[in-house]
Amino acid sequence: MKIRTAPFALLSLALILGAAPTWAVEKVTENTRRLSEGESPPQATLAAAAFIVGDWTAEAMGGVADEVWTVARAGAMMGAFRLVRDDVPVFYEFLTLREEAGSLILQLKHFDGKTLEGWEEKDKTVDFKLVGVEKGVLYLRGLTFRHTGPDALTVYLALRSKKGEYHEEVFRFRRR
Repeated sequence: MKIRTAPFALLSLALILGAAPTWAVEKVTENTRRLSEGESPPQATLAAAAFIVGDWTAEAMGGVADEVWTVARAGAMMGAFRLVRDDVPVFYEFLTLREEAGSLILQLKHFDGKTLEGWEEKDKTVDFKLVGVEKGVLYLRGLTFRHTGPDALTVYLALRSKKGEYHEEVFRFRRR
């Protein structure tokens, strides 16, 4: 006879033992996570992401990366990213982080650095659903924001190669 433990019983046991439940989350790379198959995103509001607001810059991806995030308004935060190499814009991103169904989702679109031609189809976005929140850490699927100091933000991005293998790109932003 196989005994099946209900998820709420596992959560209760984890809370009693003082451990965070890990049965719903898997590592993608050292610092990024994803929800296990069939799991729903946790509940959260934009208050959990307030630490990313600001104007940030970093040396990354062979150039200079700039990222700007606005304060939350009307259930969403707005962001913009650009990568510049050798004084030439490589690409841009337009981002939103918004509340959806009691959780958070980050959506973005890429644009070519010279022509502003969109990389994604007109009605498509790249989506990162919430995986978890800790104080000063926001885990989205394959993307982690970590507040690493009063004027420091480290972003970890899981990138998949054509062979299906993941590697981690790290952005060590400092507030401008």
